[in-house]
Parts: sequence; C-alpha cells; structure tokens
Amino acid sequence: MIKKSDFLIIGSGIAGLSYALKVAKFGKVIIITKKKIQQSNTALAQGGVASVFSKIDSFDLHVRDTLAAGDGLCNKDVAKMVVEDGPKRIKELVEQGADFNKQSSDEYDFALGQEGGHSAKRIVYAHDLTGKEIEDTLVKNVENNANITILEDHIAVDLITFSSSIRSGLIVTEQEKYCCGAYVLNKRTGEIETFYCAITLLATGGAGKVYLYTSNPDIATGDGIAMAYRAGALVANLEFVQFHPTCLYHPKAKNFLISEAVRGEGAFLIDTKGRRFMHKYTKDLELACRDVVARAIDNELKKTGADCVFLDITHKDSKFIKKRFPNIYARCLEYGIDITKDPIPVVPAAHYICGGVATDLNGKTDIQRLYAVGETACTGFHGANRLASNSLLEALVYSNKAYESSIKDFQKISSINDITLDQWDTANTIDSDEAIVVSHNWDEIRRLMWNYVGIVRSDKRLQRALRRIQNIQKEINEYYWDFKVTSDLIELRNVAIIAQLIIESALMRKESRGLHYNIEYPEKDDQNWLKQTTFKKPAYKD
Repeated sequence: MIKKSDFLIIGSGIAGLSYALKVAKFGKVIIITKKKIQQSNTALAQGGVASVFSKIDSFDLHVRDTLAAGDGLCNKDVAKMVVEDGPKRIKELVEQGADFNKQSSDEYDFALGQEGGHSAKRIVYAHDLTGKEIEDTLVKNVENNANITILEDHIAVDLITFSSSIRSGLIVTEQEKYCCGAYVLNKRTGEIETFYCAITLLATGGAGKVYLYTSNPDIATGDGIAMAYRAGALVANLEFVQFHPTCLYHPKAKNFLISEAVRGEGAFLIDTKGRRFMHKYTKDLELACRDVVARAIDNELKKTGADCVFLDITHKDSKFIKKRFPNIYARCLEYGIDITKDPIPVVPAAHYICGGVATDLNGKTDIQRLYAVGETACTGFHGANRLASNSLLEALVYSNKAYESSIKDFQKISSINDITLDQWDTANTIDSDEAIVVSHNWDEIRRLMWNYVGIVRSDKRLQRALRRIQNIQKEINEYYWDFKVTSDLIELRNVAIIAQLIIESALMRKESRGLHYNIEYPEKDDQNWLKQTTFKKPAYKD
C-alpha cells in the first residue's frame, strides 16, 4: 500500500507538531508516531524553555551562557539565531493556548526560573509540567486541523531515497541524493506500508534507551538518527551524551527525573552522611552545568560505594515546594518520600544526546528534501554540552526555520508522482520464534553502554565496547534479513547503530570536552579537537 502526502513528519514531540501546524497551510500532512501522539520526550520535560524576557537579562548573556556550556563547540551564528528568535516562538505557543506561570495579569509577564549554567532567571515554565502543557496544547491544535492526519502505532523502518545525476555538459559530475518518504510498519496490522511525500521531517527525539539507566521513555531509541545514517546522511557529535545528575533513585520508580529547577530554587546535594560536597568540584556548587554535577556525583558514588546521593530542599517553605513542584511532590510521595521533610535519593542517568543528524541553519540535512529537528538533529547549538532548558527552545526555533525553508523547497517541486517506488519485499522471510534473541541483545547493549561508555570513559573500555557491539551488529543483521520485521527488531537495530556510533565517536576524540570525559586524555586539546566529530555510512556497509 502506498500512502501519499505533501509532508511526512516522523515523530510527535514539540518540534514535529509545531512544524505540522505551519506546513499544513500549504498541503496535506501525515504525522506518524510509534505509540500514542502524546508519548514523547517533550511531554516529560519538567523544567521549561530558556528565553530572554527579563529586563535584567539580555540576548548576549544567554548566548554567552550557551557557548560556555557548549565548551567551545557551539556554532556562534546558530546560538545567536536561536536565542534571538526564542521569545517570538514562545509567544506563538501562548497564542496557541499554552499557559505558563506568570508574575502578573500581563500575558507575557512570565514567572522565570533559574537553572544550572544560566547567569540570570530566564526559564519560562508551567509549574513542573512544562513539557506536558506544551504537548497538550500542540496536540489539541493538530487534532483540530483538517489538513493533518495522525497515524499512531506506526514506526518508521527506513527512509526512501533516490539519486539524481548532476551534469556539467555531457559529463556526470556527481550524484545528488533525495528523500521521498519512508517505509513504515503499521503495528496494528503487522504490514509495512510505503509513504511517499515531497518533504520528510525527522523529529523522533533522542536515544536515551541506548543506556541501562535513563530519564527517557521507552520510545527514545534513536530511530531518526539511525535511519538518516543508513540513508547516507552525515551525523555529528554523538559522543556527547548528557547524563542528568538527578534521576530519582527508587526500585519502583522508572525514568522519573527530578528537575534541575529544584536545584535552581535552592536545593543542596548531600552525601549519605548529610554533608554537601559540590564545593569540592566547582565554585558554582549545585548550579554548575550538568556535566560537572553529574561527574561530581559519579565520583562521590565511586569513592564511597554508596548507591545514591540526596537532593535536599527541606529548608524551603513547604507551601512553596508544593506549589512550585506539584508533580515532583506528588510522585515522590507515592514512593514514601515527602520532599518537604525528606531528602530525595538521586543518581545520574542518560538524558539527552547533543549530537545527531547534521543540519544547516534551516534544519536541512545533506540529503535533499530531508529535514531534521529537535533532539534528532545536530544543529551546532548545544556544542559539547546542552545548557539546561535550551532543548525545547531549539526545537521551537528550528521547527520554524525548517518550515520556512521546506516550503520554498516544496513550491519548487512540480509533482511527487514522477518516481516509481518499490514496495517492501517480504519474500523469503518468516515469523520469528526467537524473541529471546532480541531481548538478550537489547539488554546486552544497554549494559555495555552503561558500564563502558558512561559518564567517565577510557580507551580500553571503549575498545572493549566496540568489539562487543560489532559482534552484536552481525547477529542483528543476520536476524533482520531472515525474519519478518517487528517493532522490537526495528528498535533493536536502531539502538545498536546508535551505540556503535557513540563508541566510535568517543574513540575518535582524543581529549576531554563537555560531556565526553576520557581519563586517558583529561585535558581539552583546542589545537586538534576544536571541531565536530562526523560520520557518514560507507557505501559498502549494511
């Protein structure tokens, strides 16, 4: 079955939905999402959106903070563009119905929070459920748009590309690659359908499930990055994986984050004996950037052998805590932790990948008609370490830039009916009766990434991880081509590719910078490594 649209959006977070609402004015849009539309990293974002609204703040300060966090690898032009466009995009959300905390009745007089790495209060928030407020607002608008079709329980398998010859006279000088859609598994029917479109947008979010412990939901398997890499797109900076310092440590709590905003409101990090320890690592204490705080906690745990450290906000007024953090208060209470009286047990967990599919200032990849936005993309904004609450900001700004650019592309395309598409070939494949192989490989990948490619790395650990992931890759590829494709197998294949790219990127960078810390190269090397780490799939590789 071939399904046609003008725009195909893969993913349903803030970036994909924002883009959908804008391009829907120009053509038919299909959004595919592998579970329900509201299940995304966006919906779980607690902290907020960083943007300049205070009179004592400035664009220059926000840019400076972003560049400092990025540790030399941010693109300054990108940082300036994103920061300066931020207030407009947040006002758009308000116009669409988003309700952020305010200081007065003025529509844009936002209550502003403070988070690590920021030199001023600039976090626009909706209590501690900012992402949910944004996601709910966008979903409501998308569902009411007649030009947008939402297909839940659909997972993309691979992008569909074709090449066009570029001639100089009678001589073919090079081949230019185009994207014209994707093969997609309908999880309800088990069939793989062909989606044909003029413009494709990757907005699949991050890859936290590559690691054993993560703040991300189960859907965060790096699908967009893996598909783009297989299609031949350039990927960059995948060694820079951000570990959030404070994930709730409790046997019954899965992936629950304790927002950085808690530290922003004055919470202290303490050890099992109630002693603060951040002064041993940085003058910024608990408000240091995430890489610094995560490494400090990691070091404390390794030194003491403790299972966790604690985040203590009990010195603040209990009414303030309940009002500012109603979700965190209620969730912790479910686990027997009253955060107004008890320190919160926390550990670092994989949170955000700063690398991804390389794009230009408009979200364009190096494959024509293929765009990437949000955590799927590497725009140059985050550099070697993302500044807190800059992710939703980047997603909003780049979804708008991608919209403006892709409409120009779309208007140049005379027809999308000029290519003959191959249907997905299921010949000689059989149903798998070895689900244990998939689950075993999945578990092995996540454990080896946590143990060998975590917060602190070494070449020896990375080489060991690379050997193991290469063996797992061979097994997955053999399995993939022999059996009918399932959602679990698609995600396993993608996770394995992302894992290998992270390992290879980490091995390539012979220094420590931002989120990448190698004990064999503890210093920064600006002379040789003030550049992106990039990969492109060789033509002969599967």
